[in-house]
Amino acid sequence: MVHLSLRGTPLPCGDRPLEAVLFDKDGTMSHSEPMLVALAQARVFHCLALAGLAEHDPERHRDLGALLHRAYGLSAEGIHPAGTMAVASRDQNLVATATALAQVGLGWPEALATAEAVFARTDALHGQGSEQRPAPTPGLRSLLEALRLAGVRCAVISNDHVEGIEAFLAAHDLATYVQALWSAEHQPRKPDPAAVHGLCAELGVAVEGCALIGDANSDLRMARAAGVPVVLGYRAGWRWPVALDGSFLQLDHWRELAVVPGNAAIPPNGSSATGMVAPRE
Repeated sequence: MVHLSLRGTPLPCGDRPLEAVLFDKDGTMSHSEPMLVALAQARVFHCLALAGLAEHDPERHRDLGALLHRAYGLSAEGIHPAGTMAVASRDQNLVATATALAQVGLGWPEALATAEAVFARTDALHGQGSEQRPAPTPGLRSLLEALRLAGVRCAVISNDHVEGIEAFLAAHDLATYVQALWSAEHQPRKPDPAAVHGLCAELGVAVEGCALIGDANSDLRMARAAGVPVVLGYRAGWRWPVALDGSFLQLDHWRELAVVPGNAAIPPNGSSATGMVAPRE
């Protein structure tokens, strides 16, 4: 049976062959941080400009800037892997922006309208429209090719929109490796475990025959709750150290993960990924 192996340790799906691997996009398949930093900085700039607080109320102006930086997870160290820019959808980021505006005194209708104007000005900086275009994480293509050759299906589960996911895959000639996706337009969205079941249904595979790889605790806990037997945390997608739940196996480069063909036996002490702690190397 086909299975994954992490640094030489087999990761079988119980007594089933591996049927599919579900990948998060930003921070897992895609090195998106430079693009997200530029987008967050642009949103902060336009939000401060439209709020118009700099001249008559500099303290509120500074407060708004600080609130936006915290909301987006934007700092001198880059983007926080658990911040809204990294894990939340566009509309969730829009609400976070409006909330920051409301906290410095704007009424909610004005705050929401201002946030919408900010996003209208900056949406073109997202995805392949950015000067800092997202690129595949190192070694991803080799892993996807190995999965394809082994007959394992691949899918993307992300809070980006369909257009953004498809544009990333097309820009890097990865679309042929991906058989299905679950986006911000799908319901329910991740991290609802039902999102995993919905994606597996679209793929035509059983959740018990899947692996899921993501860079956020919300992804990993969602997969566990959905009954995915092989759940892996990917740590190398951000400058900021990714603090993942230690009960999940973790990797720092795709070369640590091998696709083992069906004619290779699993050692008697081979065990499931669920509940195992991977040492850092």
